[in-house]
Amino acid sequence: MTVATVGVHIVDILARPVEHIPPGQDTVLVDQIRLTAAGAAAGTAVDLVKLGNDVVTMGAVGDDELGDFLVAVLARRGVDVSRLARRPGEQTAASILPIRPDGGRPSFHVPGANLGVTLADLHVETLRAARAVHLGGVDVTFGLGEPAFFGLLDELREDGVVVTMDLLSELPDLLGMARAFLPHVDYVLPNESQARHMTGEDDVRAAALALLAEGPRGVLVTLGAQGSLVATGTGVEHVPALKVEVADTTGCGDAYCAGFLTGLLHGRDAPAAARWGTAAAARVATGLGSDAGITDLPSTLALLTDS
Repeated sequence: MTVATVGVHIVDILARPVEHIPPGQDTVLVDQIRLTAAGAAAGTAVDLVKLGNDVVTMGAVGDDELGDFLVAVLARRGVDVSRLARRPGEQTAASILPIRPDGGRPSFHVPGANLGVTLADLHVETLRAARAVHLGGVDVTFGLGEPAFFGLLDELREDGVVVTMDLLSELPDLLGMARAFLPHVDYVLPNESQARHMTGEDDVRAAALALLAEGPRGVLVTLGAQGSLVATGTGVEHVPALKVEVADTTGCGDAYCAGFLTGLLHGRDAPAAARWGTAAAARVATGLGSDAGITDLPSTLALLTDS
């Protein structure tokens, strides 16, 4: 497999546009409702496939109807789900997302089986065979924060496997625990709020450099409409966002990770790969849900030449 995604798997139920939650039992008509495979592992896996990668995903979902849906839609999108654990009696993680007219996305979330993921749920030989491993949401998959998994990541990197890491929450305590992964990954991709919470720095550049000092080869801080900040050993570079008509920001971070990692696998350096991530995020923002917008790599990269 080219890429293994490890971590958070979620079913998203999205509706747009939602300007308010109606009182009592009133009904509000909306333009669109969708169910999608989402989460920092599952959503990224779908985007990686669309960008031309072979992908296997690992983590845990419940042995329930939502889990059946999630496994089916991932497989339909071309993701290998043979290593995805099913948990009898547990809830599959899910979110209800009422999308505002400006693309904002408040959420109602149940974390479900994601909280119980451990190293025992992962197929180590499949990870060893990958060119890259993407860790999605290690701040909420608490069972992976153990020395044995850190040792495995170190072994993978020594063998030439690229390891990237994304985060899910914005809770300082959880993000503080995620800092333990930094010496064991190549690239970490927090958003601006996560970077600040992890470091205590108010300035985003200072936050990126503080994270970089803890061991990864690069730190890419996503800044929403302001683009992203790329910090490596050779310096700090701002990569601007691309102008698109935003329908929904759900999954933009996952798409950025998928585009960035795809760029690395095509031999691009971190700033150039960040531009690939920027293009993927822009595509996803034009539709509803984390799997919207992206169709293939050439049309995604065309955004860079059109801008």
